[in-house]
Amino acid sequence: MEQIITRKLIDSAMSYNEYRTLLDDLLKQGKTTGPNQSEAMVEYGMLNQKRMKKWEKIGKVTPELVEKILEQKLPVTWLILTEGWCGDAAQNLPFIAKMAEYNDNIDLRFILRDEHLEVMDQFLTNGGRSIPKLIAIDTESLEILGTWGPRPEPMQRLAMENKVTKEKTYSELNQEMHLWYAKDKGLTLQNEFLAILDVWNKKQQSLPVQAV
Repeated sequence: MEQIITRKLIDSAMSYNEYRTLLDDLLKQGKTTGPNQSEAMVEYGMLNQKRMKKWEKIGKVTPELVEKILEQKLPVTWLILTEGWCGDAAQNLPFIAKMAEYNDNIDLRFILRDEHLEVMDQFLTNGGRSIPKLIAIDTESLEILGTWGPRPEPMQRLAMENKVTKEKTYSELNQEMHLWYAKDKGLTLQNEFLAILDVWNKKQQSLPVQAV
């Protein structure tokens, strides 16, 4: 299979600050990311900007997770597929950005899903192009270490169950999810990373040493 994650892709990906600047610039023009520029999508983008600003200001990384992040001794790239209109991205990405700031060995990069469907289609969730999707990559070998996303497990389970039962409308489900995010304050996400970072780290340490 052709290698989808390439050095060129990573080098062209955005930093968190570049991603945020892109969203701000688009909103000033009354736009959001992606091909769908409907009024509703732009409104989602505006709402998500407020969510991101909130967590950037008040979100905190737990001491336990900081300690775990500092254990990362080898260069790793966290490549995230996202879009500005995505509510789950807005609720989670500020926390992931804060995590990456604690260790220079973590290179956090962003690409837009709808501009990179060939990448997205290699990392589907239950057959869907769900975002945000974080792909952890060994920076030297480009070996995939694992993924996270599109949302913390309790909310993913809720979404999957409702897909079957159709008990809640999209609007009702959306409201319930964002109320959960507000109360949770990023703690469930961080607890998931406490476990997953160990898995990624062990896999990375077992990779063959790259020839210089």
